[in-house]
Amino acid sequence: MKSFKFLIHGTEFNVDVTGIEDNVATIEVNGTKYDVQIEQKLKQSKTPKLLRPVVSGAPKPVIDKKEKGSSSPVTAPLPGNIISIAVKAGDIIKKGQLLLVMEAMKMENQVLAEKEGVVESIKVEPGQGVLQGDVLLELI
Repeated sequence: MKSFKFLIHGTEFNVDVTGIEDNVATIEVNGTKYDVQIEQKLKQSKTPKLLRPVVSGAPKPVIDKKEKGSSSPVTAPLPGNIISIAVKAGDIIKKGQLLLVMEAMKMENQVLAEKEGVVESIKVEPGQGVLQGDVLLELI
């Protein structure tokens, strides 16, 4: 909190700035609170905002698929955009095989298979943005 003293036409004002959010300052003048709009251009963030589709309904419970012997997900190591997908559903893959290429932090990153298996389903498509931990595809 910053405090100021103003002298306007011989009258003294004690002004406390209690907070600033965007272009609105909350101030207290001689004990009375005011919201004051600041005339200045707002700084635009250079960081882009990732817009994700709204998921409706209650979240589904997480089930450990390893116990059931079903599939295991391959997740995104970093946030980025999918550039290309090197496999399709039903493909048999070997450990270390290229699954897809994604762009993260202005670099192309290859996502490789960590184990052998069969591609059960692909959850992304080229050009799609993903966050770290998002499921890219599932292996059986």
